[in-house]
Amino acid sequence: MANKQKILIVDDDENIAELISLYMTKECFETQIVYDGESALQAADTFAPDLILLDLMLPGIDGYQVCRELRKRSNTPIIMLSAKGEVFDKVLGLELGADDYMIKPFDSKELVARVKAVLRRFQPPRTDEVPAAKTVQYPDLIINQSNYSVIYQGNPIDMPPKELELLYFLASSPNQVFTREQLLDHIWGYEYIGDTRTVDVHIKRLREKIKDHPAWRLATVWGIGYKFEVK
Repeated sequence: MANKQKILIVDDDENIAELISLYMTKECFETQIVYDGESALQAADTFAPDLILLDLMLPGIDGYQVCRELRKRSNTPIIMLSAKGEVFDKVLGLELGADDYMIKPFDSKELVARVKAVLRRFQPPRTDEVPAAKTVQYPDLIINQSNYSVIYQGNPIDMPPKELELLYFLASSPNQVFTREQLLDHIWGYEYIGDTRTVDVHIKRLREKIKDHPAWRLATVWGIGYKFEVK
């Protein structure tokens, strides 16, 4: 029997944390609950979760800082949970490396669907399968979606799953223009309830890591969307 996927739940409200754990357990996930940011950072190492549900309003180290610290050492998918529904808060969470953002109170079925959707996008290939490598290559850039790696100018680049998937998708169709809505649909899927600002945030983060090259670049097509431009 395959090992259960593990969910780390970080929330200082014990009732909410227990309720989330119940939802996840019913879906055959293994869960662990912690109630503060410091414990979350420790559990990320000791529990080794497949996904982290991270509340923002935590005692001590808040959720934003926890996310920032986790991203320095891990690409484990993170879904932020918050009562803050302002666009600024969502964008900040995504800029810090979160893979999704849910506003409290949330529907249990939607939470489960979001968790499963994020995990599917970050599912490693089974060891008993030898899938065809999903790789695109340009001068000074190799993007491998099979093992979720990016080599830029000879060096590996740490990149959360959705950033890599967005880069791979654009680079797989050089010079083709995609609208923000098309990119949301292809990368985040129909289960994602977000706005097109999400795409802009991820493009910004990619440009910080992958600079324009004489042979290619991530180009903005004003009023439409983005393309991977090959010269």
